[in-house]
Amino acid sequence: MQWLAQGFHGEMNYMQAHGLRRARPAELVPGTVSVITARMNYLPSSTPDDWQAVEFSRLQRPGEGIVSVYARGRDYHKVLRSRLARLAERIALEVGPFGHRAFTDSAPVLEAELASRSGQGWRGKHTLVLDRDAGSTFFLGEIYVDMALPPSEPVTPHCGSCSACIDVCPTQAIIAPQRLDARRCISYLTIEHSGPIPLELRPLIANRIYGCDDCQLICPWNKFAKKSALPDFDERDGLTGRQLAALFAWTEDDFLRHTEGSPIRRIGHERWLRNIAVALGNAVRAGAPGAREALALRESDASVLVREHVAWALAQADGC
Repeated sequence: MQWLAQGFHGEMNYMQAHGLRRARPAELVPGTVSVITARMNYLPSSTPDDWQAVEFSRLQRPGEGIVSVYARGRDYHKVLRSRLARLAERIALEVGPFGHRAFTDSAPVLEAELASRSGQGWRGKHTLVLDRDAGSTFFLGEIYVDMALPPSEPVTPHCGSCSACIDVCPTQAIIAPQRLDARRCISYLTIEHSGPIPLELRPLIANRIYGCDDCQLICPWNKFAKKSALPDFDERDGLTGRQLAALFAWTEDDFLRHTEGSPIRRIGHERWLRNIAVALGNAVRAGAPGAREALALRESDASVLVREHVAWALAQADGC
């Protein structure tokens, strides 16, 4: 409630729309007595052992667009929700019919807090859940049930004096341990935020066009991150290692085709172009070839939002 009162949620009005039901499971789903928490690894099967360094190296190629690792495959909402449903069916075979409802980032549920209280890991200083054997590269899901289950014990935190995630954040969105100002977070700005990206933050976004992984890439515990056992999260062609100019040329039909079944589709073509325009502006400043020419093709775009970001991006050639 304090976090909301300070406005750290930005435009994510859904964070406050349901009052305290987010923190009181039985008010969200009447009859809930226990919560079963689950997690699912998402690193693609092709992920190399030095994946953190590989991902950081993308920042040295300003003409290349960076999409957050979790979003390079299939939409996790669909995958995890179906697996939770199958888990509930298997439980029913053992105990008989029971009341339940599954969630995965889809309702007013304090997922990270439930996960940490049930022993899935501890809350890192970046607010994500960390596990000693799997890092933080996993999705969370829950099944609210009407059965009384023995509680599992939380684990002790193991961040110690490390502040790597706080120090590495490009926009300094982690304002204190376990305290995130979403309004400065690149993941929020490129995904949740619908309007113009604040001018002072645009240069800090660099070539990140959907999400940001820096606080996870720098975390020592993610050297133990696990690959997904599912092909759903393998990288799709067209989303990894692509040049910004090529992505900026996508029509709306191209965007919808390339992002079918992907979490990226939810931001829409307009925000996609807005994000890439910012990245291209940063590429222009870095002297990346072809960036200005790509931007010039959308100077008269039908979207006011896109035109404004293109104008800003072209001005970066003059150091504006």
